[in-house]
Amino acid sequence: MFYVFSKDKIISCIMAISTVVILFLVATTFRPNMTSVETSANMSKELPIYNVATDEKKVSLTINCAWNADDMESILDTLKKEDVKVTFFLVGDWVDKYPDVVKKINDEGHEIANHSDKHSHVSNLNYEKNLEEIRKCADKIQNLTEKRPTLYRGPYGEYNDTVVKASNAENHTMIQWNIDTLDYTGLKNTEMWKRIEEKLSPGSIILMHNGTENTSSSLPMIIENIKKSEYQIVPVSELIYKDNFRIDNSGTQHHLEKNE
Repeated sequence: MFYVFSKDKIISCIMAISTVVILFLVATTFRPNMTSVETSANMSKELPIYNVATDEKKVSLTINCAWNADDMESILDTLKKEDVKVTFFLVGDWVDKYPDVVKKINDEGHEIANHSDKHSHVSNLNYEKNLEEIRKCADKIQNLTEKRPTLYRGPYGEYNDTVVKASNAENHTMIQWNIDTLDYTGLKNTEMWKRIEEKLSPGSIILMHNGTENTSSSLPMIIENIKKSEYQIVPVSELIYKDNFRIDNSGTQHHLEKNE
């Protein structure tokens, strides 16, 4: 049996085969990108702890120290009078400038945590530089207090996977907050308390700063109101879970034995 092909049929056949080949090549070329997107979407993001899921009415008050120490005597006096222990996140440069204050913080039983060495924008730093920022600050704190910090908070609240991995590698748990007093903006005591009261719940981590206009003068009222709300103020290390936990995508830390 013989088949006779016209010129038009030959051209049509060639075009059909070419179309199939082109479609195959396009599909092959773009498939890796599709896989990459799917893989990327399923990758778990490294997260710090913003707050803790707990039934106990406990919260943590944290104070970042990066600017000056003019109000530290007043802050420490208030904390002693109220019999409250908090967590201070110290910058390495601040430790260098105020070693006597660092020793007093430690001597009075407060928790000292790591807030980087230079208060840099750590999200712009590579892994090695992040390790260096954490390690140098930890060394300075340990030299003065004989205690190595176990908690880390990035400057400006910045973090990414690299920052969190560096923190973990230096045996520091990374801590954020779920209540920001905005004390550094010049808010007064009632304004700060309103921000706290709206979000206060078991396991909350509250952010404050020293070296601001109104923090030291507002602290007595804030602590009194937290106590009146029947909450106990504890250092961060006494609030968070040390093991058997997960951190959900909102940054809340859950204990696996209770919640899984």
